[in-house]
Amino acid sequence: MAENDSAKGNASSNPTPGAGSIVWFEVPANNLERARAFYSQLFGWKINPFPGMPDYWHIDTGGGNDTPDGALMARKEPAQQITNYISVASVNDTVTQIQLLGGTVCMGKTAVPQMGYFAICRDPEGNTFAVWERSEQAR
Repeated sequence: MAENDSAKGNASSNPTPGAGSIVWFEVPANNLERARAFYSQLFGWKINPFPGMPDYWHIDTGGGNDTPDGALMARKEPAQQITNYISVASVNDTVTQIQLLGGTVCMGKTAVPQMGYFAICRDPEGNTFAVWERSEQAR
């Protein structure tokens, strides 16, 4: 997960920048080149590999700061779907609340060094999503 400038947006009643906003997304694909061609031609997205990450490519959607970028990635599971990352003040607090509300944690709090923390979760309906806490101190 990489940071997008949209994480710097403002939420009207929450002190966390962009809280509750989608700040990143991941599109799984069986064939990265085929998916790159499809989305590039369909939406004009610029899709290029991250250095040192052959199966994880940056999607530049070309939008302003309020439009999230994302990643094209090698599919890990046959049923894997698009995952949206939602900005939160605290991954730890949000994961606790997710569990109290009947959701599950699929992948616990994970650091993206010098960018932030994320956790992959599932809502009670079986939909996967991620929460993202921006933190330059992440290690």
